[in-house]
Amino acid sequence: MVVPSPTSSKIASNKTKAMGIPTIDLSMERSQLSQTVVKACEEYGFFRVVNHNVPKEVIARLEEEGAEFFSKPSHEKRRAGPASPFGYGFTNIGPNGDMGDLEYLLLHANPLSIAQISKTIANDSTKFSTVVKEYVEVVKEVTCEILDLVVEGLGVADKSGLSRLIRDFDSDSVLRMNHYPPLKVKWKGNKNSIGFGAHSDPQMLTIMRSNDVGGLQIYTREGLWLPVPPDPTNFFVMVGDVLQVMTNGKFMSVRHRALTNTSEARMSMIYFAAPPLDWWIAPLPEMVSPPENESVYKAFTRAQYKEATYSLRLGDSRLDLFRAQIDTHLLSSSQSQFQR
Repeated sequence: MVVPSPTSSKIASNKTKAMGIPTIDLSMERSQLSQTVVKACEEYGFFRVVNHNVPKEVIARLEEEGAEFFSKPSHEKRRAGPASPFGYGFTNIGPNGDMGDLEYLLLHANPLSIAQISKTIANDSTKFSTVVKEYVEVVKEVTCEILDLVVEGLGVADKSGLSRLIRDFDSDSVLRMNHYPPLKVKWKGNKNSIGFGAHSDPQMLTIMRSNDVGGLQIYTREGLWLPVPPDPTNFFVMVGDVLQVMTNGKFMSVRHRALTNTSEARMSMIYFAAPPLDWWIAPLPEMVSPPENESVYKAFTRAQYKEATYSLRLGDSRLDLFRAQIDTHLLSSSQSQFQR
C-alpha cells in the first residue's frame, strides 16, 4: 500500500506535514502493486520507491565519480563544457535566461554517447563510462518495471508499450548529475537560495536519487511546497509531461524545485526516461472514450516537444501549446504563474 513518510522540515505547515510522501514497496504482490502505483501517479505524480533491488555499490560508485568530478578546479571542469546541451554546465539552466545555484553534468543515456563524452570528463574515462553505463542500466530497469505496472494498472492492452520505448536503442533518455554547493553567505533568517527553479520534467518518467542532504520540494495540488526528506538508499519517482499526455491528463506531471539552504553540498543523480525523438506522443487509446472523454492533447513527436521545451522559460507550461484546443488566456497565465 501507499505509506506516507513523515516530513521533517520546520518550515512546512501542519497541512503539508500531514500529507507526507507516498512510498511504494516494489516487493508487494503484483496485482496490488500495479493499482498502488497508478493511485500514487494519479493523486501525487510523485512517490518514493523501496525494495528496488538496485545494488548499493552501483549507486555508491556513481556518487564517487560525481564527487570526484565536481571537486576539480573550475578550469578542469570547464573542459567538459559548455553544455550544449550535453556536458558540463553551471549557473545557466537552458538557453533562455534561467539561472540557479548549481553546476551539473548532462549525459545522453545512449552507451556510445556516454563513452564518447566521458573522455572530456574523467582522467580515467573508461572507468567513468563503465560506472555511468552500469547505473543507467539498473535505473532503466526500475523505470521499465514501474511503467509496466502503470499500463497493467490502467488496463492498457500492450503490456510493454511504454517500457519498450525506454528500452529502444534510440530512446532520448538522459542522465543528469546536479551539484549544489553549500551557501557561501549565511543569510539572516536562513533565507533560501533557489538551486533549480520550479518546473515539471518534459520526459515520461524521472527516477531521482540524492545524497543525504535535503533541498527537493514538490508543489502539491493544494498549492503548497512540500519538502522531501532525502533518502540516499532509495529512489524518488516523478511523473513527466509525456506520461501526462499519454494518460490524457489522468496523471499530472509534478512541479518541483531544489533549494540550497544548507551548509552542506547536495548532489542528485536523475535519470529522465523518454521515447525516441521520432516517436509520436498522444493519449493511449484506452485513455480516450469520445464523446465523454475526448483527447485533451493533439499528437506531437518527442522532437517537437523538445524544441518547444528549449524555446520557453523553465517555469513555463509547455503542454498548453499542445492542447487539442488552446485557451490563450490559460496559456498566458500558466507561463507567468511560477515566475513570481
